[in-house]
Amino acid sequence: MSLPKLVATDLDGTLVRSDGTVSDYTADVLAKVEALGVPVVFVTGRPLRWAEDVFEHVGQHGLAIISNGALVWDVAGSRVHLERPIPTRLALEVCRDLRAAVPGTAYAVEDLDGIGLEPAFVERYPMPDGARRAPVEDLLARPPLKLLVRHEELGPQDFWDRAEEVNAGRLTFTWSSSTTLLEVSGPGVTKASTLELLARDLGVEAPDVIAFGDMPNDLPMLTWAGTAYAMADAHPTVTAAAAHVAPGHDEDGVARVLAGVFGL
Repeated sequence: MSLPKLVATDLDGTLVRSDGTVSDYTADVLAKVEALGVPVVFVTGRPLRWAEDVFEHVGQHGLAIISNGALVWDVAGSRVHLERPIPTRLALEVCRDLRAAVPGTAYAVEDLDGIGLEPAFVERYPMPDGARRAPVEDLLARPPLKLLVRHEELGPQDFWDRAEEVNAGRLTFTWSSSTTLLEVSGPGVTKASTLELLARDLGVEAPDVIAFGDMPNDLPMLTWAGTAYAMADAHPTVTAAAAHVAPGHDEDGVARVLAGVFGL
């Protein structure tokens, strides 16, 4: 069996431990894989401001896929390599339709300037200084990279089902949170579709990619990659879709699998 030519890994719940760190062992294994000429690509739902915390581990190729595929960031050059935003008019249309159908829906908007939130959007994590607060119509002054859609009363699956019915396939909906929070990208924009574009640039095809993930937003990537690992504590839909299971993220599961695959 030939060795993988590209490693694609989610961050939270996959590569990053529960305390928010990357262990020394994992960092060492990633560096050794890179030294073999195999790029390690981080593929995360995190916005740029959070992904930067682990960029030191990206490797010499210096590219990371951010915001569920909406952005490929050139880490070394600190600039955009590829941007796949949501068309503004379509974003507004879906937001208005969803709020009309499901009252109590609140929005936040991620773009290269940071995050903007509606006053009713309750964030679970500290917000950066200068985060904007305004109605979604004002936040969508330019095409966003990602919409965050939250409801404080409905359960995650109930809200997902209602939102998908209203969306009717216009935008890409997914989730990676245990709370009632949907992550919305542009048409056809997923971790997989952007990873495929990046892999093509690197001369790598899907059968030569090994991928790791734990939540529903990882499903397109895991079903696209030739070799897919769900983490031991992954969402049930992810475990069902992946052919292999890696040890949990607090047990350095990604690194342990890679060490075995590459004989490190």
